[in-house]
Amino acid sequence: MEVDESSPSSQLSSPSSLSSDSIDLNFLPFLRREPKSEPASPEHGPLPPPLPLPLQATAAVAAAFAAPTTPDLSSPEVLPPLQLLPPNPDEDALFAEYCRLASLYLLSAGAGAIMPAPTSEATAPAAVQPGSGSAAKKRRPRSSELVRVSSLSVRDQIYFRDLVRRARITFESLRGLLLKDDERAEALGLAGVIGLGSVDRRRVRADLRAAALMADRDLWLNRDRRIVGPIPGIAVGDAFFFRMELCVLGLHGQVQAGIDYLSAGQSASGEPIATSIIVSGGYEDDDDRGDVLVYTGHGGRDPNLHKHCIDQKLEGGNLALERSMAYGIEIRVIRAVKSKRSPVGKVYFYDGLYKVVDYWLDRGKAGFGVYKYKMIRIEGQEPMGSVNYRAAEHLKVDALSMRPTGYLSFDISMGREIMPIALYNDVDDDRDPLLFEYLARPIFPSSAVQGKFAEGGGGCGCIENCSIGCYCAERNGGEFAYDKAGVLLRGKPLLYECGPYCQCPPSCPNRVSQKGLKSRLEVFRSRETGWGVRSLDLIKSGTFICEFSGIVLTHQQSEIVAASGDCLVHPNRFPSRWLDWGDISDVYPEYVAPNHPATTDLNFSIDVSRARNVACYFSHSCSPNVFIQFVLFDHYNVSYPHLMIFALENIPPLRELSIDYGMIDEWVGKLTM
Repeated sequence: MEVDESSPSSQLSSPSSLSSDSIDLNFLPFLRREPKSEPASPEHGPLPPPLPLPLQATAAVAAAFAAPTTPDLSSPEVLPPLQLLPPNPDEDALFAEYCRLASLYLLSAGAGAIMPAPTSEATAPAAVQPGSGSAAKKRRPRSSELVRVSSLSVRDQIYFRDLVRRARITFESLRGLLLKDDERAEALGLAGVIGLGSVDRRRVRADLRAAALMADRDLWLNRDRRIVGPIPGIAVGDAFFFRMELCVLGLHGQVQAGIDYLSAGQSASGEPIATSIIVSGGYEDDDDRGDVLVYTGHGGRDPNLHKHCIDQKLEGGNLALERSMAYGIEIRVIRAVKSKRSPVGKVYFYDGLYKVVDYWLDRGKAGFGVYKYKMIRIEGQEPMGSVNYRAAEHLKVDALSMRPTGYLSFDISMGREIMPIALYNDVDDDRDPLLFEYLARPIFPSSAVQGKFAEGGGGCGCIENCSIGCYCAERNGGEFAYDKAGVLLRGKPLLYECGPYCQCPPSCPNRVSQKGLKSRLEVFRSRETGWGVRSLDLIKSGTFICEFSGIVLTHQQSEIVAASGDCLVHPNRFPSRWLDWGDISDVYPEYVAPNHPATTDLNFSIDVSRARNVACYFSHSCSPNVFIQFVLFDHYNVSYPHLMIFALENIPPLRELSIDYGMIDEWVGKLTM
């Protein structure tokens, strides 16, 4: 199992501390030509106007929290100038022809045609947020400088991954908060969106409003540079549910258009350069075979019929793809796949880098001319997320047809979980997980969960699903922890779910983690981490995954058992990663993490040396994709909560689940060896 001995906080470095040995940034040393206005395209959608957080949510945040001191992780990086960077023959060769033509263009255009682009502060006044009375920061335009990032060290990879994760958590937390506010407004009969007058809130999606709020605070990533190739912090196979999230991260900068490119007006050479495309399946002339893709250019479509009605032209994004082929510039490819687990019915997978190797004008199925581009995936990359998604769907239906050998069990829980958990090993002869008794729920000491701790003052008296104001809501600080889909809105020191002493039905939205697994999990043998766990389902961030289970021991029992060398898990060693989930302090500095309901010092341990569950095989990581949230539901002793595991980010199928165990010693190794 791969273990990083340093603490998670020590893995983070400020952008200014990154050395030129680990990051190679090639800036094009040319003045920008003043961008020309281009005709509007129906494929390009505008970003929503600046929006304030709904007044109800803003008032609640301001009243409940005091201003904390939060480090600004979204500030632009302080990068060394070109002259201070070491030469890179590979990158110089890639841009050599482009730079030569750019020089010729600058010389031929004449001095009068060259001028620096005006700054945003000089071109427009600050925007005023409706209803706020305060000036919002002017949105920063996208840079026209092409940059390539390469040779990242492990330390830098962790830094950028955490930076991207923080932006994604902010986006998803804002979206969840806005949806929650919409629900309250609808319950009160309010249809309009605060700040937009009578506009129906159902027509202004929460993801658009969340992205607009982040844009107003200059929290969109990679706006100060146009990155060619991979985006630091984004891995091949990553999953996204909203196109606006792609824009926020700089993976694909167009809200609606399928081709993202540097326009001719912004390019130093006067030629457009493409950087990414989205394959959405909306073009009937596309031919997608995975590693080989024939992509249809944009334009020529009727916006209502979604079919071609005129010939396409070699301009805009179409010309940009042709120019990228000429200069050998790789293209990021994002694929959209239909999914029932997505709130919008589809999920976007980043499938890696492709090269355009050919293009031609062809007669499309509708009878009109379309430009087609043959792209081939660059070798040596991680498996495509879209391919893994389809493979996982097949494995759930007919596993043996894809993996004839390697399965040691199709359900190590022996029916104790509501979903089967397979055990797979195609690496060696290890069969250790079969030697343990599977324990779906932890066994608590009777003294800790009986008597006064059992009822804990009783449960709610709700006849139907619980609502704000009920007894269980008050226990959670006046609000419920989950949205309508059962997604955790924000982490807390402790959560109360409705339990056996509550009158509400099983369908109550405050009963989530107690219902058990929602995803198909698989324990598998890895050459790198020993035993690990992956999911066959796409897991959305904030979703409950499973519980950490075993025999719960008191502090006194723990000391005795530890002396015998048994494997004990100590809950107080897990870092408080729940603090990250729901954190919107980058947008609203008044926000601080909730401190209620509170929990006491957790001095108990969990013995997993004889009985355990699937969670015991999660690998350790200082940059994990899941976190621990303490929950009570079947008893009310705050000293012995359940250890519930939630997703810290969107986890695509077949990606290993990792958790931060905190203090690292031999007990972690015993879990996954």
